[in-house]
Amino acid sequence: MSKVFVLSKQKTPLMPCSRARARELLREGKAAVFRCYPFTIILKEREEGNHQSVECKIDPGSKTTGVALVGSFRSGEKALFAAHLHHRGKDVKIQILTRRASRRSRRSRTTRYRAARFDNRKKEGIAPSLQSRLNNTLNFVKRLEQLVPLEKIVVETVCFDMQKMQNPEISGMEYTRGTLAGWETRAYLLQKYNYSCVYCGAKEVPLEIEHVVPVSRGGSHRINNLVISCISCNRAKGSQSIAHFVKDPFRLQAITQQLDCSLAPAAHVNTLRKQLVHSLTALHLPITESTGAMTRWNRSCQGYQKDHWIDAVCCGPSGASVFIPKKTIPLEIYAKGRGSRQMCRVDTYGFPRTTAKKAKRIHNFQTGDIVKASVPNGTKKGCYTGRIAIRTSGFFNIHTENGLIQGIHARYCHLYQRADGYDYKQGKGMDLAIPKPYTTLTSRGAPSSDSTRLSVSGVVF
Repeated sequence: MSKVFVLSKQKTPLMPCSRARARELLREGKAAVFRCYPFTIILKEREEGNHQSVECKIDPGSKTTGVALVGSFRSGEKALFAAHLHHRGKDVKIQILTRRASRRSRRSRTTRYRAARFDNRKKEGIAPSLQSRLNNTLNFVKRLEQLVPLEKIVVETVCFDMQKMQNPEISGMEYTRGTLAGWETRAYLLQKYNYSCVYCGAKEVPLEIEHVVPVSRGGSHRINNLVISCISCNRAKGSQSIAHFVKDPFRLQAITQQLDCSLAPAAHVNTLRKQLVHSLTALHLPITESTGAMTRWNRSCQGYQKDHWIDAVCCGPSGASVFIPKKTIPLEIYAKGRGSRQMCRVDTYGFPRTTAKKAKRIHNFQTGDIVKASVPNGTKKGCYTGRIAIRTSGFFNIHTENGLIQGIHARYCHLYQRADGYDYKQGKGMDLAIPKPYTTLTSRGAPSSDSTRLSVSGVVF
């Protein structure tokens, strides 16, 4: 299991402790729970302590970023904490496309809305979906800096070769010039498909460039996703998938053979690899850049499995010999956002809803807070732990692991953690191979029995 973060009386970060030590401090009244996710305790008397060197290691990814904390001890390097940070870049893109469609639709009406203003908009450095991934990683590292005495940051700055990923055999002049060297896109597709529609085989008719996987479904503008089709087939297909539109299995197989996996995730990582390092310099900590080849070598030499958090542990020079406890379970962190700035909610037809203005807090609770509700009697008698959705009536809804519980009054709710834009869940444990340098080590403490485990703030540790 991961270590428990410890704060001093003045809320300065100390070295993480074991879960057995944290249970002992809580039982003796020397500490209190400061935060549930990641689990943190605060000492009531102690103000300082000894520090070891702790590194924050990051394995960037398009959908999931691996984050790990590795401490340097006399016995060697040891993993202290691991997490998977799941991004919401796809959701951000969908919301932006929806907003763009809404703006375009109302500009085409005869209304009082302003005209298009494309020339005076701020030029963004990177796409908002990529900026969301960057902000998630940077914010989480800032939180770890407040919980652990960090001394160094290690980032894996991997660079994907798109040409080699698409065609591993490409080399020489072909690699330098690219696929469309000497061709225009339309001329290349006409020659490739023999001046005929790929869907119906029609010739000597007006032909158009068509996306096999529609852009609205995540398709790209790469040449492998483009075909030639007639106007009628192009309009009939619309935003349908190729499997629903083409009924002939032989023609479907011929079209899908040219398609390959999307290179969008690799492009996202390539775009952010330098931006992330530049953003982390604001923390004023030494930053070391590592390569993907070094990470793979360190992981394979120690017999560890492939996973984002394990890659984060093994990246950098210190990852060549690092001990990962066999019962390490990563914390799954899902970026959910902090709501929207929409002033007026609308219905399906675009008209304002006739509802009262939404309150930010009710009885000092807000939507997304993690609470524990203890109902002493009635039809809903019991204890419930989860996130709440507030209501002006004072009767809240609680989303628990077993489902939705409605109509719990605020007086029965006890706050555990404020909403911070993220959702948390314990990941699945993995059976890790013990590295060769540590095969002679003895057990690092027998696990406690279930009867001695404590449940504090809804988290069993």
